[in-house]
Amino acid sequence: MAEECLFCKIFAREIPAKEVFRDEEIVAFDDIRPVAPTHVLVIPKEHIPGIHDLTPAHATMLARMVQVANRIADERKIDRDGYRVVFNKGPQAGQTVYHLHLHLLGGRAMGWPPG
Repeated sequence: MAEECLFCKIFAREIPAKEVFRDEEIVAFDDIRPVAPTHVLVIPKEHIPGIHDLTPAHATMLARMVQVANRIADERKIDRDGYRVVFNKGPQAGQTVYHLHLHLLGGRAMGWPPG
């Protein structure tokens, strides 16, 4: 755990979040500033600053994050009409918390290109 990391503190339950999934390695919670009717963040327990810091050893954890996002999409019934899964990397992409996280967005039409 990185001492000052907001998401590490959420995983450790030092900071409250509206959790929608939790197991020993992944937690998912509603974003506090949603940009879609469904806006859930999926994070690993391991502190990884961002997607560019992933290694082949993280493959199982990354697949698990996507599985959790798919499960939540099914539960929220956004799987039929579609949803978006986003990883942001760096300030120009909008990353504000430097702990790997996946955004699950759905419940409305998404524009293309994003941003």
